[in-house]
Amino acid sequence: MPRRTATMLASTLMLIALLCAGVLIKVPYSEMSPGPTVNTLGDHDGEPVLQISGRKTYPTTGHLNMTTVRVTSADYNMNLAEAVYGWLAHDNIVVPHDTLYPDGKTEQQSSQENAEEFSQSQESAKVAALRQLDIEVKSQVIVSTVVKGDPAEGKLHAGDVIKKVDGKPVKEMTDVSKLVTQRKPGEPVTFTVVPVKAAAAAEKAGKEPTETEDIKITTKAAEDDADHAVVGIKAGTDHTFPFTIDIKLADVGGPSAGLMFALGIVDKLTPDDLTGGNFVAGTGTIEDDGKVGPIGGIEMKTVGARDKGAEYFLTPKDNCAAASRDVPDGLKLVKVDTIADAVKSLKKIRKGDTSALPKCTAS
Repeated sequence: MPRRTATMLASTLMLIALLCAGVLIKVPYSEMSPGPTVNTLGDHDGEPVLQISGRKTYPTTGHLNMTTVRVTSADYNMNLAEAVYGWLAHDNIVVPHDTLYPDGKTEQQSSQENAEEFSQSQESAKVAALRQLDIEVKSQVIVSTVVKGDPAEGKLHAGDVIKKVDGKPVKEMTDVSKLVTQRKPGEPVTFTVVPVKAAAAAEKAGKEPTETEDIKITTKAAEDDADHAVVGIKAGTDHTFPFTIDIKLADVGGPSAGLMFALGIVDKLTPDDLTGGNFVAGTGTIEDDGKVGPIGGIEMKTVGARDKGAEYFLTPKDNCAAASRDVPDGLKLVKVDTIADAVKSLKKIRKGDTSALPKCTAS
């Protein structure tokens, strides 16, 4: 066999071997890529994303798009070839598997957690939007979960409204743990609650619940601190809205759409058209008080937004540095720290006063 032919054959066989190795060798990595974006002012799968009844709404124009990130599943075994391709691709990011699924989290556990976070973000978006518009939202502290096998099991139930602990009024959910920990482990603590059924009946009737029960529970020591008293519940906040707001969007998880949902609600409830017809996208968690928090995958979200036509991207303050390192051409990043900031910036965009927009920087 001529040397040249032998060399080419050997090179071909080596290339085939490398390609096979790349496919067969599994690596502990996952991939993130731009996901779909949805206009919170528009329709999705044939129905409006935001549906408001019992309150006057106003026409809207333009876009207020929430953005998403696609990630490989928890049980997906990436091979070396896919990892190399992902590292080379401009619009994808390859990260260690444990970054997305820490502590061996399964696909089912991750999906459940994302669904819970998404549901909570919708609730907080409604509260933040109405408070931005000075519309009263009634709140009450409730039992969110009861830990199986702990002292509260069978005595307190998810949905019970917590009025007092040891006779002291509960205004915020953090009050519960503060009051319980004033006891020593093994000492009793008394919860004054409205049972969940009575609370639901009162809400349905549009009345304030009046039926309360005093429930005595013997505390125990926390697993990580022998001096810390616990009863085995997690407190939460339940809100009562003066009219109905439904967010119709399935197959999305996590808390990062909170800001854009809140802005969509504000836009529909006010006569001024917030966007002025412009295409605005964004991301960010939202707290009940309107505070905007950072999210993951910001680089993927800006790419996805620009690919759909966005001109402006509302960016949480703490994501600005990462987002500014590689901004898609034609996209302007707008820094936001609260829903009030975002509303002010949208008004500037509507008026064309874009030079005054708060800018993101790489530092």
